[in-house]
Amino acid sequence: MSHEFDTKSLGKPRRHKRTATGYLPEVDEQGQEKWPKGDEATWKAGLRGVDSDVPEITKNIVHHVQTTLARQAYNIDDMGAYQATALAVREDLIVNWNETQLTYTKKSPKRAYYLSLEFLMGRTLDNALLNLGMKDKFSEGVNKLGFNMEDVLHSERDAALGNGGLGRLAACYVDSSATCELPVWGYGLRYQYGMFQQLIAPDGSQLEAPDPWLDNSNPWEIPRLDVTVDVRFGGHAEKLEGNRGIWSGGQEVLAIAYDCPIPGSDTKSTNNIRFWSARPRRGFDLQSFNAGNYERAVETSNSAANITNVLYPNDNHYAGKTLRLQQQYFWCAASLSDIMRRFKNTGKDISEFPNLVAIQLNDTHPTLAIPELMRILVDEEDVEWNAAWDIVTRTFSYTNHTVLPEALEKWPVQIFEQLLPRHLQIIYDLNWTFLQAVAKKFPNDVAKMERMSLIEEANGRQIRMANLAVLGSFKVNGVAELHSELVRTTILKDFVDFYGISKFANVTNGITPRRWLDQCNPSLSALITETLGSRAWLKDLYLLKGLLKYEDDVAFHKKWAASKANNKQRLAAYIKSTLGVTVDPRAMFVIQVKRIHEYKRQSLNILGVIHRYLTIKAMTPEERAKVNPRVVLFAGKAAPGYWMAKLIIRLIVNVGKVINSDPDVKGVLTVLFLPDYSVSLAELLIPASDISEHISTAGTEASGTSNMKFCLNGGLLLGTVDGANIEIAEEVGEDNVFFFGHLTPAVEELRYNHRYNPIPVQEKSPALAAVLDNVMSGCYGEASIWEPFINTVRQGDYYLISDDFDSYLNAQAMVDEAYTKDPKEWIKKSINTTARMGKFSSDRAIMTYAEEIWNIEPVKI
Repeated sequence: MSHEFDTKSLGKPRRHKRTATGYLPEVDEQGQEKWPKGDEATWKAGLRGVDSDVPEITKNIVHHVQTTLARQAYNIDDMGAYQATALAVREDLIVNWNETQLTYTKKSPKRAYYLSLEFLMGRTLDNALLNLGMKDKFSEGVNKLGFNMEDVLHSERDAALGNGGLGRLAACYVDSSATCELPVWGYGLRYQYGMFQQLIAPDGSQLEAPDPWLDNSNPWEIPRLDVTVDVRFGGHAEKLEGNRGIWSGGQEVLAIAYDCPIPGSDTKSTNNIRFWSARPRRGFDLQSFNAGNYERAVETSNSAANITNVLYPNDNHYAGKTLRLQQQYFWCAASLSDIMRRFKNTGKDISEFPNLVAIQLNDTHPTLAIPELMRILVDEEDVEWNAAWDIVTRTFSYTNHTVLPEALEKWPVQIFEQLLPRHLQIIYDLNWTFLQAVAKKFPNDVAKMERMSLIEEANGRQIRMANLAVLGSFKVNGVAELHSELVRTTILKDFVDFYGISKFANVTNGITPRRWLDQCNPSLSALITETLGSRAWLKDLYLLKGLLKYEDDVAFHKKWAASKANNKQRLAAYIKSTLGVTVDPRAMFVIQVKRIHEYKRQSLNILGVIHRYLTIKAMTPEERAKVNPRVVLFAGKAAPGYWMAKLIIRLIVNVGKVINSDPDVKGVLTVLFLPDYSVSLAELLIPASDISEHISTAGTEASGTSNMKFCLNGGLLLGTVDGANIEIAEEVGEDNVFFFGHLTPAVEELRYNHRYNPIPVQEKSPALAAVLDNVMSGCYGEASIWEPFINTVRQGDYYLISDDFDSYLNAQAMVDEAYTKDPKEWIKKSINTTARMGKFSSDRAIMTYAEEIWNIEPVKI
């Protein structure tokens, strides 16, 4: 937002002008204010605190403009309006938050704590207003002040506290826990820069820049400068009798708490995520500064701040691994200390800890909480070793999110010894006792002992965090039925043999319909509410089945199609404003958005796009005119150290450049990579999709949640028989899903054949061979650039691109036929898909955790 200042004379008052929408008042030559758009009485009532007919909510916004932001009405912009509005909303949140916490304190229910290294929250204001049921009131108040609520909402930056599905799942679960009135807190890290801001270079390469999301302050966080925890690294650990120990020396870092209230929908229940920020324990080294050693003076401060600077530091080198382990312990230690303090306030004996506390490990990242709780119990609370272990193993439960062995965290013993010497002792002691039990149950099975050991001896000694998570948890769950079965039969089979099946469970992931339909797709949400007669479906998603009675209703079809068209136009406008590219909203929108990874097979998608491009190029103009127009959209970030994923992004961008500039396919095929994927961008993409692609190699995707979001918004699914795709098809009907590819049982045999009985791509799939040759022809850039990627397909093909390619093309042909042959039937498929997505609410998932794992109950506020 720009301003112009007329300062011809220092003695004259400045004249303020608003260049676009005219929200700001002007000051004339006599110093009199003018209010060109906003309601002058509304502003003045808020500024002066006088009684008037202006709603209290509007006066509160103005109050924050003047007092909290220390700004005047004539120089407030959209960002200022956002901050003042957010602060006004936060007041209501805090009232409910205080009531919620006071109720928990009085009733002392068993609480669950969700430890996640990511919480991908997205924008908060719109979500808070909708959950509080106050959006209409605040929109009216904001409009009275001369602002547009949409502009205000878009001024908020996404909180950079996560990257992909893991973090968004955690955010959905905290939202659902509040909505279901469950006593649940989240614990995470307050990253200064988060993941990174993704930029695309002219050659198509991904570039990473810091994402300074806190530059304008965060109105949703509440600093708790009085809630601090000392966290130790390094030093010396001395073992005493009874497996006790003393840990001393080393570096101490201060963890400072920041709270983020999370409101439930249509309830006063407001839960909390506590984020930790790292600060030096002793701060600035004045002696070094006075001696002229300025770098040393800030060294301690910088090393402490680094811990919470960036999400997932590149761990391709020793320093990165060290920093990442520091992050994980810092977060676990601060969180466990806070949980223990809160438990002690109940006055209960320490043996009661598991009766009042359940801790969920979201993936292996928080596994250090297991030895940390042992350390607290044994070293600080004087609990006998076996009794302490009993407490630990009745407290923790672990969610596994992958069946890829390479994705299971391992930490070099050398780094552990340097940073966490006491925890290494505890892990050694746990492992010794555990392996004795394994040897007793499976005598002479040395291979099983080696696989189950917490320490991997080969390839440098490493600590297996997944094994530790299973050992220290009373329940282990997967996140989709197929995934949970694969966990039990592959990577954790030895533990199933040891413990029995009862320790292992499934909780299929879910998403919150408040964010992923009501907030992101207001036109469809309004149509559903109008049709069903209430908004009760937002808290009971199975009520969407009521839409099925309208699946053949012509008038309803028109409204449904109009909603989809509106969302596609909205996305087209965004693409035009950000990339300068015009896309036709009447075309089919085919979207794949998720973390860039070889197993997710964005590579298969772009190779299929090239095949489509070559096919259209070979057509006559008359034939091209009959082709179903497509807009193919990609988005997602590659980890900074994941070179192959970054190469795939580069290929997508360069293929798009060639296709989009080719007059032969103009209006028939458009391909775009949208940079800097985020929750807010997902909220634009998901409602606009006609088809979404979830095409991971069978058996590699744990669940997926983007598939649920697309289907909830009426987009049809094209995918492999993998993860939650299977359960979605079971619910919505396989007639409404486009499946392709080999099934999970065939994957290992195919990989074996690739290694020992390879068949040339030319024989297996001539269509794919032609595409690979086209890539190597140089039309998308020098062949040498793409050769490493092409070799992954031609040699080894671990992710089965060549095996699934022809099946993928057949599925795409089925999509074309269904979309163009009978538009009414397509809309009916879309309606059926949305109507049958009730199972995939995160409310259902969180209640499963509450009832079957955590053993907690709702608490009415």
